[in-house]
Amino acid sequence: MHAFPPGLFRFDVTAPVPTCDRWKAHMPKIRDPEPYQMYIEARNRWRSKIAWQFTKDELTQILADVRAASDKGDWGARALLAHFYLYGLGPLPKNKVLDQDEFKSVAIARMAVEAGQPWGYYDVGVAHQYGYGGAYYDWDIAWAYYLRAAELGSPDAQMALAEAYRDAGRHDAEDKMIRCAYLQGHGPAATLLGRRARGQSHYMEALRFHQDAVKFGSKDSAAHLYLAFGSEAGESQREGLLTPLGLGIDMERYRRYLEIAEALDLNPDLRFGRLDLLLPLPPAELPEWRGIQDAMDPDPAGPPSY
Repeated sequence: MHAFPPGLFRFDVTAPVPTCDRWKAHMPKIRDPEPYQMYIEARNRWRSKIAWQFTKDELTQILADVRAASDKGDWGARALLAHFYLYGLGPLPKNKVLDQDEFKSVAIARMAVEAGQPWGYYDVGVAHQYGYGGAYYDWDIAWAYYLRAAELGSPDAQMALAEAYRDAGRHDAEDKMIRCAYLQGHGPAATLLGRRARGQSHYMEALRFHQDAVKFGSKDSAAHLYLAFGSEAGESQREGLLTPLGLGIDMERYRRYLEIAEALDLNPDLRFGRLDLLLPLPPAELPEWRGIQDAMDPDPAGPPSY
């Protein structure tokens, strides 16, 4: 039995459910634009290709820019740098620029914990759950970190708690946590709500949840919708979602959702805030489609708000 870190408490699946907080409320209110833009540009370059397609020089520059932005205090750059340390950067001998270093990854997450940032609590919880990076394996401490992360609004932690409530048979608590994550634009939460709505024969509600999930960057929901509208779906898929709504094959919607799914497969950071304007749900007519760029959220311009 290890001592709980200060400020953390054992997760009790029978205790009251945390309130729906938002992670943005617990992040720095002011963010230096210069390292932020350096981080965003480096992240976009990193997401522009499949990992093996990069040259060593390209990955070297990406890593240098992320490190520089991290050193200047940008929390997004620190989170990405922690990811690079956890998994390494460059999958091939000819382009490897960073070996895995779980200790450095967890050290960055602990810095975020010290700053009270929800993503740090979640990441340290994962490290304790699996026992890496100097975080000893301890299930109770892992869940104490998840609880605190969820209280601070981490959607990933809220989904973890939802799973625990499901296993305990507390389905109202499970639903609350899923919806907490959904209200923050969490794609997996919206996808799960869509699947559940379909299972309950709430077909239009299911379509709307999947549409929201695509806006939030869910490749799974984009695939679900292109299969539903496309000729490759098979009768069971269409009858399970579209036929009860009086809808059938729609090859133009199929093509648009397929294009989005393929883009998200390469870059899961994409978000599609203008989706309802360019790819509205039926019976709305489809406007002209010049590609997914028109539906995407624009790159941030000017000083970030948090």
